[in-house]
Amino acid sequence: MAKIVLVEDDQLLAEIYQTRLQLAGHECLVASDGANGVAIIKQALPDLVLLDLMLPQLSGDEVLKIMRESDWGKSIPVIILTNISESEAPAGLEKLHFERYIVKVSLVHNQLAEIVDETLAKQSPR
Repeated sequence: MAKIVLVEDDQLLAEIYQTRLQLAGHECLVASDGANGVAIIKQALPDLVLLDLMLPQLSGDEVLKIMRESDWGKSIPVIILTNISESEAPAGLEKLHFERYIVKVSLVHNQLAEIVDETLAKQSPR
């Protein structure tokens, strides 16, 4: 079982993703804004972060920048999970290192849990 932090401001989507991940056997903590996301990630030190880009307080790219500049967050794998196309992503995002970029509307059924499992399987133990 992996510990995952989901940073998602859409409450309905967050509940759906959290339920799917829990059914797949993962622990899933949810933050509804970027600032809370940073706090939860720093405290939980998860195995993986699912990060939306359009968030209140701190945007997803700001959260990722804070993570990558810190000792606690520089090596935590991140999957960007957003409805912004990759071509419209914030400038410089690609320099902050993330595992995958997923546009939410392209996800079908339980594909998120499969992607999470694939990503976790590729990571070396910390």
